[in-house]
Amino acid sequence: MPNKDTGHSTGHLIIGGCDTLDLAMRFGTPLHVLDEMRIRSACRAYRQAASAHFGPLARVVYASKALCTTAVLRIVASEGLGVDVVSGGELHTALCARVRPADIVFHGNNKTPRELAEALSAGVGRIVVDNEEELTRLASLCAEHGTETDILLRIKPGVSAHTHEYVRTGAIDSKFGVALETGEAERLLIRAASVPGIRLRGIHCHIGSQIFGPDSFVEAARIMTGFMADLSERDGILLTELNLGGGYGVRYVDEDTPDAPEDVFRPVAASIREICENRAFPFPAICLEPGRAIVAEAGTTLYTVGSVKHIPGVRTYVAVDGGMFENPRYALYGSAYEIVRADDPNAVRTDPVTIAGKCCESGDLIQEHIPMPPLGTGDILAVMSTGAYHYSMASNYNRNARPAVVLCREGRAVEIVRRESYEDLVRNDCIPEGL
Repeated sequence: MPNKDTGHSTGHLIIGGCDTLDLAMRFGTPLHVLDEMRIRSACRAYRQAASAHFGPLARVVYASKALCTTAVLRIVASEGLGVDVVSGGELHTALCARVRPADIVFHGNNKTPRELAEALSAGVGRIVVDNEEELTRLASLCAEHGTETDILLRIKPGVSAHTHEYVRTGAIDSKFGVALETGEAERLLIRAASVPGIRLRGIHCHIGSQIFGPDSFVEAARIMTGFMADLSERDGILLTELNLGGGYGVRYVDEDTPDAPEDVFRPVAASIREICENRAFPFPAICLEPGRAIVAEAGTTLYTVGSVKHIPGVRTYVAVDGGMFENPRYALYGSAYEIVRADDPNAVRTDPVTIAGKCCESGDLIQEHIPMPPLGTGDILAVMSTGAYHYSMASNYNRNARPAVVLCREGRAVEIVRRESYEDLVRNDCIPEGL
């Protein structure tokens, strides 16, 4: 079971040495709880595996869209990771967390002129250019500001990862990047190599998310490395960096079988090395961008049961004080989770129930038809592996306040994001004169 530990004396669910019932009482629910050492361990595993298989020039960059708070970015930076951002807000958060600008990679399929200007002003290490219009816009800004910037070009390698259609990004039918099949990528790289202010360093791809097994990653690496060799031979453009993105699968339920970083990196490195040796092409500096794999299993969300509604012959609804406003993944993807009763995570599961949220939507569910032990008002439920794409995707739908986030380590819990108040909800509202 993902991320589950019990107290030796209480039998309660323990996270980072903290009793989850105590956390719920102290901070309230819904509550997003992070185990600091699990985050640090994941950072170290990816950094060490990258260095072992891709060499000393390899870089691991945390995809902050998974969970972007100043404390989390401070942790990953302290573990030697860079930070990938996709908006001006994420860039601002990284700078507030004192991430070195040179260690920041700026992504996004439609960066605004303001965001590009902010990236140039900050001096980010790499801007990943998504399309021709963006290249033109960036070159114009470089000329306007009298500066230069290092870029990668995002490419769709034509690899269709076996994952949910909403998180596949490597096939030709994707809003991200430029295509290999049509010659678009080669044409744009030739142009980028001669644009003033633009220093073309390499190429980037990302084929999707929550991918198990190395095969799709190996295929993407093979295609991208071969293309780099083709570009060198045909066009005289020597690229030195290859960013292979992220997308590594994590464990949400016991049936999931995530791969250790080395088990993915080893065959990927072998495929790159083989092409480089056969084509007499220099081994590129490799960059990897895990996000979900760094924080997902470190996170748990605590809820309080409000009501239990039995509909004979239909189902039993267990309503909690959270929902799609702070965890939209079931509504979006039908995502599976492991859920336990925090006071007794090993309690015998008796009857199937549907865990429902508090939003005014029939689709506001967290899980359907899952076996659970007997539940009643006031019970604390723990949903496992919620560190990624939960708080970061939270909203104020129905004017619900976003939950607090706490960080646990060695029995000490600290708040790293305050729970929103009603005052926060109306802070930016304006009442025109005369109303």
